[in-house]
Amino acid sequence: MKLKLLFLFFLAFAVGKQVSAQQGFPFANEIREFKHQDSLSFPKPDGILFIGSSSIRLWSDLEQRFPGKPIIKRGVGGCELWQIVDFYTPYILFPYHPRKIFIYAGENDIAAGKNSTFVFDQFQKLWEMIHQQLPKARIYFMSVKPSPSRAKYFNEMVTANKLIKEYIAHKPKSYFIDVSSVIYKDNTSVPDSSLFKADYLHLNSKGYDRWQKVLKPYVK
Repeated sequence: MKLKLLFLFFLAFAVGKQVSAQQGFPFANEIREFKHQDSLSFPKPDGILFIGSSSIRLWSDLEQRFPGKPIIKRGVGGCELWQIVDFYTPYILFPYHPRKIFIYAGENDIAAGKNSTFVFDQFQKLWEMIHQQLPKARIYFMSVKPSPSRAKYFNEMVTANKLIKEYIAHKPKSYFIDVSSVIYKDNTSVPDSSLFKADYLHLNSKGYDRWQKVLKPYVK
């Protein structure tokens, strides 16, 4: 046990040095903190990994909403999908050997000026990487949500979701989860602002209630 803990400590130290050495590594402090947590208590394999941007990071009671399930929450800052592809998989995805991977990302890419095709291309890259490294893992893409503060991007978001949904339909052990329509106002395609925090970007507890209901059968 002592040797294992010592190994994890040096692994976390090495990762921290490597991350620091890479100029422009996005949200490096958060990645170092995750690896520090791992050095103290490394998640068991076959867990259920939630990875993505601040909609995952700020879901403060995610683990409590799915009691008894081996949830691993790895939301990173306001990260973009391409950053998961280019930076994060060696640190907070592949090492855990999860059996289920829930991905929420792409919204920030579009808000930063990328188009739906870019988001789709990045998801294809990520899917291939996961399928090669973790062929037994199930992959769940949570649709890009329509945040009221980002109304001008809705068309690109809808198109990105459509492209990814069609792609996933032909892939093994892969699922597209619609977490967008559940936060619409009744009988509309307009997001319900009462389900968001004051920034009209991040969900509040009522918004996460809606997501929990949709995700529950996939988690369990």
